[in-house]
Amino acid sequence: MSIVLIRSLILYIVVIFGVRLMGKRQLGELQPSELVITILISNIATLPLEDTNIPLILGILPILALICFETIMSWITLRSTKMRRLISGRPKIIIQNGQLEQATLRDLRLSVDDVMTAMRGNQVFDISQVQYAIMETTGNISVFLKQQYQPLTPNDLNPNKNINSQNPPIVLIQEGCIMNKSLSMIGKNMEWLQQKLAEHHMNFHEVLLMIGDENGKCTIIPKKRRNVE
Repeated sequence: MSIVLIRSLILYIVVIFGVRLMGKRQLGELQPSELVITILISNIATLPLEDTNIPLILGILPILALICFETIMSWITLRSTKMRRLISGRPKIIIQNGQLEQATLRDLRLSVDDVMTAMRGNQVFDISQVQYAIMETTGNISVFLKQQYQPLTPNDLNPNKNINSQNPPIVLIQEGCIMNKSLSMIGKNMEWLQQKLAEHHMNFHEVLLMIGDENGKCTIIPKKRRNVE
């Protein structure tokens, strides 16, 4: 009995260390690769507990190897947009201007029931009220309501507020990579983008994140340069 308790304590410490090292995401926010690693670690950790004849090191080494592999992959995906999209995929628009994107639903293998369940979880019971609904890479669905159905905020009392734009701002540049599809979605082109960057005396390689809307309003967050000692 004491051997099982000691093994349990050691494996508990190793698993907690691994989970902390991989980050602090909630279970519903895990990327596919993170979910796979979590399941594998939990299964491997049970083997030395179920069979005390299995050396404890044979349970710890695979766990540490998986943790190291996930840490390396996280480092690679953090620096490579293409690798991140390959492993985690990219967000997909499933509702646009109150209309279901049926081709996207088929690609994602989502039924209408799945979509309506997600809408009700966001307090939406009529998809015609939705301007955009996006399936995130974590499996969650983000919903942006049309202007007339959005909750009232203090900014709505501003008489100078522009009420024509209903589409939310979208990412135009991410970690130095230009999202050409996003530019076309807001009706802008490269010339407009270069003009905005020129106003901030920047080029796209220096941009960590740039978001903008169809009215031309944009927010630019530059990359922080590392201090060289």
